[in-house]
Amino acid sequence: MKIIFMGTPDFAVPCLDMLVKEGHEVCLVVTQPDKPKGRGKKMLFPPVKEKAIEYGIEVFQPVKVKEEEAVEKLRSYNADIIVVVAFGQILPESILNMPKYGCVNVHGSLLPKYRGAAPIQWSVINGDTKTGVTTMYMEKGLDTGDMLLKAEFDISDEDTYGTVHDKMCVMGADVLKETLVKIENGTIVREKQDDALSNYAPMISKETGHIDWNKTSFEIINLIRGLDPVPAAWTVYNGEVLKIWKAVKFECDNSTAKCGEIAYITKKGFVVKTGDGFVLVTEIQARGGKRMATDAYMRGHAVEKGIVLE
Repeated sequence: MKIIFMGTPDFAVPCLDMLVKEGHEVCLVVTQPDKPKGRGKKMLFPPVKEKAIEYGIEVFQPVKVKEEEAVEKLRSYNADIIVVVAFGQILPESILNMPKYGCVNVHGSLLPKYRGAAPIQWSVINGDTKTGVTTMYMEKGLDTGDMLLKAEFDISDEDTYGTVHDKMCVMGADVLKETLVKIENGTIVREKQDDALSNYAPMISKETGHIDWNKTSFEIINLIRGLDPVPAAWTVYNGEVLKIWKAVKFECDNSTAKCGEIAYITKKGFVVKTGDGFVLVTEIQARGGKRMATDAYMRGHAVEKGIVLE
């Protein structure tokens, strides 16, 4: 099929790869504008742009794809279908209704669960044991279109946002491949979403990662997992931000400790009181430092029992 591909981050790259390798005619790649990153504010290409250049595909980077000039540019390609994977802009109806086979989206959750910007992170933060990918026809609402195909997998206790993301983007390419075959041969089956089963997965911000030590150990550990590798869960120790990369439940007895208080120091790390127990923090990152095992950090820095993390 003749395809316009719209996507921006790493998550979308395997889908673009698959389209090219399967022999589809990807006539245009639409992605977000380049953005400055790092201390030097160097302009970096979105990952999808890098892959498109590698394949010699034309790239279009509109600031607002809904503007008439951008819409008309897309229309000029007369594509059979538009494939959207983590593009990052809302498409107007003028684009949604444009191609012969409509616009198909690869979404990182088992819809109707987790509509919105950050479905992968929230599935881990909320302690889900299963997740997956859904392809769907796009419509005006936020991830409300008819579902097409799904694939699921288990989330283990050791999984993080990063590991789930990496599994999911590969699975997304496989599901998209099958979806396009069925659309082209007329065997695809559409399924309406049940709005009553939906959850909103809002965008993740830095503040999302601020640990509330009054919450349960389970909730805190899952927050840490769900924000690894970005943007990271964090707390404040003696006025300094401390990123927390890993924590595990810890069994002990200290009924006088306050929530957030460092109740014990062990060889592997420090133990913090939570709303229903304790966690042992085993991997951290101090401001300006590197991510490291807590025991290694404590060999060069004092961590005091009795300090209450904020």
